[in-house]
Amino acid sequence: MKTGKQLIAEIDSYPVGKGCITFWWLGQHSYVLKTARKIIYLDPYLSPAPSRLLQSPLKPEEITNADIVTGSHDHSDHIDHPVLPALMNASPKCKLLVPKAAAAALRKDNIDMARVCTLDDGGVYDSDGVRITAVKAAHEFFDYDEKAGYPYLGFIIETDGVAVYHSGDTCNYEGLAAALRQWDLTAAFLPINGRDAKRLRAGCIGNMTYQEAVDLAGTITVGAVIPGHYGMFAMNTADPALFADYLDAKYPERRSALPKFGEPVDISKTTD
Repeated sequence: MKTGKQLIAEIDSYPVGKGCITFWWLGQHSYVLKTARKIIYLDPYLSPAPSRLLQSPLKPEEITNADIVTGSHDHSDHIDHPVLPALMNASPKCKLLVPKAAAAALRKDNIDMARVCTLDDGGVYDSDGVRITAVKAAHEFFDYDEKAGYPYLGFIIETDGVAVYHSGDTCNYEGLAAALRQWDLTAAFLPINGRDAKRLRAGCIGNMTYQEAVDLAGTITVGAVIPGHYGMFAMNTADPALFADYLDAKYPERRSALPKFGEPVDISKTTD
């Protein structure tokens, strides 16, 4: 597995055709997504920590190729405040997309807020051949605020002939599948770590289980489903093989693409 500048060079040079994507899993629910013309960092979680089972293969100052960075909600493994200034300095043309509710916290990070786009449910970022639509997420609860909106979002990314859904952290709520059926998705990145009383009482807010992720995948139009949000912390993980096996058993017309830490995974709508 490549790390650092070697990994950045691999991402930069990796060939991706129109209508296809390649992604690199950085651990947790964090990915580098490359399309035919764009490189998008989805919820990059890079800060080192003793509790991490997978240390990041990249340092923020090494990321010189980001066109867009997303932060789906203001938890440290999704909006990684300590690394954002260095990352955005290394990629001076990139835009940062976050929920409207996260804007106040970002103002403390010494970031040029002119490069930050804040969205709420249904909001759209549309620039330079990229269209990104925000979809509300239920991280156990919606926690909606009349002034700040929905603090947890997922994003539909449309560019270069593909449409990709990164859910952020969410449970499978009523209306989510209907919202996603507006798109013919090339890929969907879904959490599978689940939730329970012990974790919630400890302040670890939960997501859909692997079974719920399978059922969501079975009711939308999607080329490949990528399980995420596991393998980072010992007390908050799940087995992606169970997800893949259940998806195959229940919805054999759907296919999964299991992440390989720090290695490229290719996806198109027409090939396995």
